[in-house]
Amino acid sequence: MWLRSDLKSSAKKFLSKNYIKAFFVSLMLFFVSGSGGSNSSWKEERNAMLDLDFSNMSEMGRTVTDAVPFGFIFGLSFIIIVVLIIASLAFRIFLGYPLEVGGRKFFVRGAEGEVEFSNITSTFSGEHYMKIVVAMLYKGVINFLFYLLLFFPGVVKSYAYSMVPYILTDNPEIGHERALELSNEMTRGHKWEMFILDLSFIGWYILGALAFGIGTLFVNPYVDSTKAQLYLTLRKIAVNAHICSSDELNLDVLAVEEVDEDWYRYES
Repeated sequence: MWLRSDLKSSAKKFLSKNYIKAFFVSLMLFFVSGSGGSNSSWKEERNAMLDLDFSNMSEMGRTVTDAVPFGFIFGLSFIIIVVLIIASLAFRIFLGYPLEVGGRKFFVRGAEGEVEFSNITSTFSGEHYMKIVVAMLYKGVINFLFYLLLFFPGVVKSYAYSMVPYILTDNPEIGHERALELSNEMTRGHKWEMFILDLSFIGWYILGALAFGIGTLFVNPYVDSTKAQLYLTLRKIAVNAHICSSDELNLDVLAVEEVDEDWYRYES
């Protein structure tokens, strides 16, 4: 079993030397993972809206509808919305997924002593790119279907499949079905502790929110680094329990005198 304090202690040790790099990687993850983001010009747009003469809005609306058929306006609006949805999905799938896996790879390899930005873009390699996209898309679709059943099963499965992007950092060729299966096995019996681990960051996020919400961005590297430490721990447990082999995750068994007994490191 693992302790939250141990994971956080290791994360802090990593961040003490690499916080600036970790911050920018976490910022990227924040946007590409669909967890947030706002238009940088929202204030200007708001001010422009406030400057409008709303007394003329109804007259303008009547003029437009008289000149252009309502059906045309509705159809054009529908097409624009569909195009925007398709564009956002394409961005999320074909750019966001590889960058998300690459960001996780940065933190996992960083925890192992290899702090390189090149780990982020390595997921766009021709031989691995589509397999990463397919695996992440498969994960997203399956998880979404569970959310359609009920909220609680969706949350449970989100924890069950949370190790998929980390598994892909070790072996992009593992296949989408095996990646989900292995993540499910890795997290079995650990979901409640993982939930409590997430709750343990709420205080930090509340403090960050007090600074107009911007402060939460500075908490993300701590969370991302801790989650990478969690994966390394669950990976070790999985290999020792023969849930998977070290070869399946491209791991190299290190000598006992180098590190703790039965520890595994990615074999580059």
